[in-house]
Amino acid sequence: MNRFVFPPWVNTFTLMVLAGLGGGGAYAGILLAGGTWPAVMNTGYAPKQPVPFSHKLHAGELKMDCRYCHNTVDQAAHAAVPATNVCGNCHGGQVVNGTAKTAIHINSIKLKPVRDSLADGESVEWERIHDLADYVYFNHSVHVNRGVSCVECHGRIDKMEKVYQSEPLSMSWCLECHRNPEGRMRPRSEITNLAWTWEDSFETKAQYEQAMRDEYSHDGSEIKASTNCSTCHR
Repeated sequence: MNRFVFPPWVNTFTLMVLAGLGGGGAYAGILLAGGTWPAVMNTGYAPKQPVPFSHKLHAGELKMDCRYCHNTVDQAAHAAVPATNVCGNCHGGQVVNGTAKTAIHINSIKLKPVRDSLADGESVEWERIHDLADYVYFNHSVHVNRGVSCVECHGRIDKMEKVYQSEPLSMSWCLECHRNPEGRMRPRSEITNLAWTWEDSFETKAQYEQAMRDEYSHDGSEIKASTNCSTCHR
């Protein structure tokens, strides 16, 4: 009986299959590691920015309203990264009728990217910090106009010298708020007052909760946010 001998190409094919399995496993591992890396999804992510903008100074000490820079936050889905001319309103050193206006730190080396952007029209390349997955739909204006303050998702921005992601922004974290929204709401007039607490305006929590129902519910009933999958996954 003749002994069967595999043709030579089988050796090459076997090596190719093993290499594919090894490469595929390595690729999957890289995707998993990259997708769960702290700098990608975890709280505390604070990338270096081209301009060391201090929210602690501007929003905290100077009491600038969030909407001065993020001027679409109560009107559109996106909060909008401010255009360079917004920075230039204070730091551009514009000259009007021979007089310099708003010339604040116009020679600071830290603000050179701002001056360059004003001169050549190229955008400042800010690094995004709060970045939801592409399959998640989130509308800033809906939340802001329904009593949800910036602080609920972004933390005490007015105390951050360098902005970092303070909350996990996970689906379970979002659902927790949607299932129990009342304790996280506030009057529209206090939306950008990040230091506000219900004790500042109401004597009891019951008064606060009823005031929120009166302001945001058509009939004064308990407020519930949608937990339907299609709300965020469209």
